[in-house]
Amino acid sequence: MQTPSITLVSTVHKEIGQCNSKELYKIIKLLNPDVIFLEAFESSYTKYHQMLFSQFGIYHERLEIKAIQAYSQNHNCEYIPVLDIGLSNEFEKKLTIVSENTNYQKILDNYTLLETVHGFQFLNSKKQIALQEEMRELENRIIDNKIMHQKANENIDAYEHSMLRNIYSFSKEKSFNKAIFMCGAGHRKTITQKILEYETKETLKLNWIFYNDTI
Repeated sequence: MQTPSITLVSTVHKEIGQCNSKELYKIIKLLNPDVIFLEAFESSYTKYHQMLFSQFGIYHERLEIKAIQAYSQNHNCEYIPVLDIGLSNEFEKKLTIVSENTNYQKILDNYTLLETVHGFQFLNSKKQIALQEEMRELENRIIDNKIMHQKANENIDAYEHSMLRNIYSFSKEKSFNKAIFMCGAGHRKTITQKILEYETKETLKLNWIFYNDTI
């Protein structure tokens, strides 16, 4: 029996420059998955949204779902949202505080420029991870509050684990050949680390592939 493969594709949730649904559709079409796992709640793409698309051709506003809709027109594919918990208030508080810092804003502006010009090639690169790490380190210097950092990190940890648990749970119950897991680029490093941990402890073995993880 062939080991199912899942390709991690780092994304952004709103269209910006080359990070758009058409470019993401090209990636999905190239990978040709049977299953698409998405960092989303079940309520993100309701029966009503599906009806609007199937009956009237009205696309969803979220980048990833719009690309999935385009792919579904000519391909049979099962869509699986994998979120069951959200991010905490501490996470939002941290973002609000650090966004007012001039040095942080400079890094973020550079990140946004690379995202706009190079699209998913940047989001799925070592350069993107390095800039995210730079921002995290600066966050720790800007906010001198260990409890806030701890609570935010614990929440992100639980958030990422829940997605992987749902992916493995689905994979144990249903057979497929190829899947992709689309998740926000800010999670790329920590999700990758967790995937490697899961591969050592899970009885079900999956062939994880990290899209474009060469630059």
